[in-house]
Amino acid sequence: MKTAPDRVHPLWDEFCRHLNSVSSLVELSDLKDKYLGRKRGLISLELRKLGALSPQERPAAGHELNELKKRVEKLLSQRTGEFKEKERLRKLEMEGIDVTLPGYAFAPSAIHPLRRVWKEMEEIFVRMGFAVVSGPEVESDYYNFEALNIPKGHPARDDQDTLYLSENLVLRTHTSPVQIRTMENQKPPIRIIVPGRVYRRDAVDATHTPMFHQIEGLLVDEGISLADLKGTLEVFFKVLFSPDTRVRLRPSYFPFVEPGAELDISCIFCAGGGCRVCKKSGWIEILGAGMVHPRILERVGYDPEKYTGFAWGMGIDRIALLKYQVNDLRLFFENDVRFLRQF
Repeated sequence: MKTAPDRVHPLWDEFCRHLNSVSSLVELSDLKDKYLGRKRGLISLELRKLGALSPQERPAAGHELNELKKRVEKLLSQRTGEFKEKERLRKLEMEGIDVTLPGYAFAPSAIHPLRRVWKEMEEIFVRMGFAVVSGPEVESDYYNFEALNIPKGHPARDDQDTLYLSENLVLRTHTSPVQIRTMENQKPPIRIIVPGRVYRRDAVDATHTPMFHQIEGLLVDEGISLADLKGTLEVFFKVLFSPDTRVRLRPSYFPFVEPGAELDISCIFCAGGGCRVCKKSGWIEILGAGMVHPRILERVGYDPEKYTGFAWGMGIDRIALLKYQVNDLRLFFENDVRFLRQF
C-alpha cells in the first residue's frame, strides 16, 4: 500500500497552511513559484536531492515527491479556478444593468460650423440662379493646370505647393477644374458654383491647413461684363454678412482670367472704420476673380467674340472664420465638442 504524501512529507502540511492564507491570484502565483518554480521551488529542490540517496531509498522517495507535486498542482489549479470565478461574478455584479435607473442623456447633434456656412453660401447663390455642380478631387494635370492657362514651369505646379499622386495626377489645388469639365459638356449660358475640398502642401497653422474648402463660381453668356461680376458678389455678401457691406475690386493677376481682380469687402467688424482685423484699412481681402480668359473659352470650343464670362473663387473656411469671429482655423478640424457646442 502506497503512503499518502500528506502523512510522510512535511512540505505538504506547510503548503496547505500557506494555501489557506492566500487571498488573491497574485498571492497564488507567488505560492506556485515558491513550491513549483524550476530553479528555487521547494519541491524542485527536493527532487534534485534524490541523486544523493542510495539506489534502495531513491524509488520510494521519488514516488512520494512526485505524488506530492501532483497534489500541489491539483490544489493550485482548483484554487485558481475559484479565484477566477469570484472575479467573474464580481465583474458581472458591477457591470450589471439596473433597468430602474434613468437613461443617459445624449447631446443633440448639430451641423458642423463649416458645413453650416457652406450650405448658407450655396443657398444664396442658388436663389440667384446658380446651379451646384461637383467634380473629382483626384484630378489630372491637364484639368488642374493646363486647361486653366497654367503652363509648364508655373510656380503653382511646383511640388512644394501641389500634392502629386503621379506625374499626371494631383489632389486638386482648387475647384476650378470643374469649370472646364462643365464648359466642355455644356453650351452657354452657364451659371454654376462648385463647392468642395481642395488640397495644397501647406504647413498647419492658424490660417492654413493641407486640406480646406473652396467655392468657385462661373457665369458665361453673351454680353457679360466686369460690372456683372461686381454686382453679383456685392449682392451675395450683403445677404451673407450685412446689407451695409460694400465691395471693391483691385487689379490683380491670375492665369485663368483677364482682367483679374482681388475683391475686398468693407470690414464686418468695424464697418470700415478701421480695426485690428482689417489692419486699420477698413477693408478685408476676401477672394480672387476676373473675366474668363479668352484662351480658356477657345479651348472648350466657345467663341470669345460672342461669349464672355466671369469667375471667382473663395475659401469657405475663411468665410467661416470671419462670420463666427474665430481666430484659429485648426479649431474647425479638431472636433473639440466644447468648441462645436457654440454653434
